[in-house]
Amino acid sequence: MHSTVQAHMAMRLVVSSELSFRVLVDMEYHGGDPFAVRFTFHLPGDEPVTWVFARELLVDGLGLASGEGDVHIHPVGEDLAEVGLVLRSPEGDARMRAEAAPLLAFLARTDLVVPLGQETTGGDLDQELASILSTTGHENAG
Repeated sequence: MHSTVQAHMAMRLVVSSELSFRVLVDMEYHGGDPFAVRFTFHLPGDEPVTWVFARELLVDGLGLASGEGDVHIHPVGEDLAEVGLVLRSPEGDARMRAEAAPLLAFLARTDLVVPLGQETTGGDLDQELASILSTTGHENAG
């Protein structure tokens, strides 16, 4: 059985240096898909939009500019209290800002489900390997 971590937070959709809008974001992590995090953005007047990207990218982006392609994450300011998130699509770019603390708390909870760096050594693989070895052992014993 795989655990799920969910959290909610507010981000700001940055339109310009003078204008931003508050956007509610649902964050989700499934132990069965240990490399990915899902952010669902609830935009006023539109259907929710979900982006899926690497958990490691989020971890890296809290401390230094990270990302290639459609998702870029970078710390804002020298105290690392905020993070910037740029989402690129054919329709245009969305620039988001958020406090780093809720993201760190979310990531800490995901690490309790599947520790970072141990995504491929999950319990299901261990159980399957034990099953294979026990079957092989019975065949050799007879």
